[in-house]
Parts: sequence; C-alpha cells; structure tokens
Amino acid sequence: MNQEFEPRNTPEEQPQPTAKREEKPSDDLFYWLSAVTTALVCLVLVFTFLGRLTRVDGESMENTLVDGQLLLVWSLGYEPQQGDIVVLNKTMAEHLNGVAIVKRVIAVGGQTVDIDYATNTVYVDGEVLDEPYIKEPMWDVTGADPYRTETHFEVPEGSVFVMGDNRNNSDDSRDNRIGTVDEGYILGKAVFSVFPFSTFGVM
Repeated sequence: MNQEFEPRNTPEEQPQPTAKREEKPSDDLFYWLSAVTTALVCLVLVFTFLGRLTRVDGESMENTLVDGQLLLVWSLGYEPQQGDIVVLNKTMAEHLNGVAIVKRVIAVGGQTVDIDYATNTVYVDGEVLDEPYIKEPMWDVTGADPYRTETHFEVPEGSVFVMGDNRNNSDDSRDNRIGTVDEGYILGKAVFSVFPFSTFGVM
C-alpha cells in the first residue's frame, strides 16, 4: 500500500515569528508631549471662546467664596439669572481701581429691589428673597454713607442688580457709584472652583 508523505519544511522554510517592534524612550516622550500639547491647545480654546479663569479679590463674597479663590467663568451665550455668581468687568466703576469684582445677581432687568435693613430683608418684586448664603445681617448705613442713601431700586432692562454675600464689606449696586450694572459689563458666570483644592468642584 502506497503512502503519501507531506514534505516537511526545512529549517530555512520554517515560519519565523514576527519580530516585536522595539519601543524607544523617544516614542514615550513624543506621546506625552503630544498629549500635553493637545491639552494646552484645548485649554487655550476654552478660555478664549468659552470662558476664563478669574481670581477672587477681597472678602465681599464670604463665606461663599474666599479671597484668592480661583474660578472658572463661563461666558459663551450666558444670560444672567437671579442667584448667579458673576464676574464684572474692572472698568465698571472708577473707584474700584481696575479690579474685576465677583458678585451675586439679586435681580435682573424689569424687576424691583427693596431693602429693609431693620429686618435684614431683601425684597424682589415685593417677594422676600431667601438668602441662606449671606455672612451676617446687614448694617444700616443709609444715614451715614453718602453713597448709600437708597433702599428702593428699579432695574432697567438689560441690567442687573448685584450684591456681595458679605453685605457689610461689599461694593455693589447699593452704592450709587455702581448702581444697577449693564449686562455688557458681565464677563460671565462662575461655574467651577479650581483652587484652593478644598473648594474644587462645580459651584
């Protein structure tokens, strides 16, 4: 009985394992440089077209925000809403000496604001504003401060009325050198706290 045998491959004909590509340290370096460059470009685009980083200067928003706190401010398509924390352009008032300020929107265009210092109450359109965020009761300085003489305010369309959460240490719309603020001076809404790390997160 004839048997057929399949010829065996000679050593030269044996399939050789595919050699693994040797990774060089320069490959890892290139990868990380590319990743870092891409991240930086993305950050630049975000801060240029969508928002910006702003540092809190002063104590006017205590205890909500602290001096030196770093915030991410969203500006693209932003429309102010009551209760928002916003950053206002440093050219808004001369006596601020070129410092951008961070305040809370108390009322928007078309609304009225009334302040009752005796009861530490703020009314918006006649309704009591719930304000658990303020640091302490307000002092009545309307008889002592020549720049704070009013307790009733009407907010024009396209403007906002702003106050600091630290009412007794805040330059805001109660001061007639500032008054209601045109929306054009709003740089954006504070949406994220970056530093200190104990405050890191969405606001």
